[in-house]
Amino acid sequence: MEQLTSHVIRDGLSFGEGPRWHDGRLWYSDFYRHGVFSLDALGLEERREHTVPGQPSGLGWLTNGDLLCVSATDHRVLRFSAGVETTFADISAYCGFWANDMVVSSMDFAYVGNFGFDLDTLLRDEGPEGLLSSPPPTTNLVVLNPDGNVVQVVADMAFPNGSVITPDGTTLIVGETLAFRLSAFDIHSDGTLSNRRVWAQLDFVATDGMCLDSEGQIWLANALTNRCLRVKEGGEITAEVVTSQTAFACMLGGDDRSTLFIMSAPTSDRFKIADQTLGRIEVARVTTPGAGLP
Repeated sequence: MEQLTSHVIRDGLSFGEGPRWHDGRLWYSDFYRHGVFSLDALGLEERREHTVPGQPSGLGWLTNGDLLCVSATDHRVLRFSAGVETTFADISAYCGFWANDMVVSSMDFAYVGNFGFDLDTLLRDEGPEGLLSSPPPTTNLVVLNPDGNVVQVVADMAFPNGSVITPDGTTLIVGETLAFRLSAFDIHSDGTLSNRRVWAQLDFVATDGMCLDSEGQIWLANALTNRCLRVKEGGEITAEVVTSQTAFACMLGGDDRSTLFIMSAPTSDRFKIADQTLGRIEVARVTTPGAGLP
């Protein structure tokens, strides 16, 4: 297994999420600075692109260039068009707790996950034993059509989190963080999903933000460790990047899509980091470039 080590190009984030490579810059959400930001490839110039009071998370672009952004705490997907914010969708009826990551397809369908329950409060009140004593609640993956309407709700998902779409647009792969697995679905022409199956079952890997490379392997952040892992279908781990602190999301970007940008932080526990700016963006060079979406 190949092992790489990242280096930090930016610090001062609170909790970075949803990294995306778009128009020559790294875009990302920062939970507790309540904004969507972009950064040049060298980490020198950060710009606040949008302010999201409801805590931004997953990002994706429609084919007309409008940005979609998950507003986590009020369970909405926002649309930014020529600087004007509107509500693209309200998915509060389908969320057990905060809305979370999202991927948007080349046909303008959006796939949005949510926590399902208040993980931080459970860990604060009961510790890790609270997760082990009984299975935590599952929740829904919500499918939105190009008009922002809910066209499908996929139930029984164990904390649906990072997600990717294959280059041919026919397969969605979603990380189920608390089940330590990646699950795949067939995508139909109307955006709906079927044929749910296990793409990779992992051992004590809390699958978080992820991206796809041109060999069909997935880079994912393991939210239990300071590692990003490269995973083949079936679960073989072929490479890892060691980070300076816990890894929570990653994205292949740069002009050749061969720079792995990693969002790291000491913890994801909001009770410990919401008033801190200890989050970082780290990078490592890899040999296989990115592919697919996001």
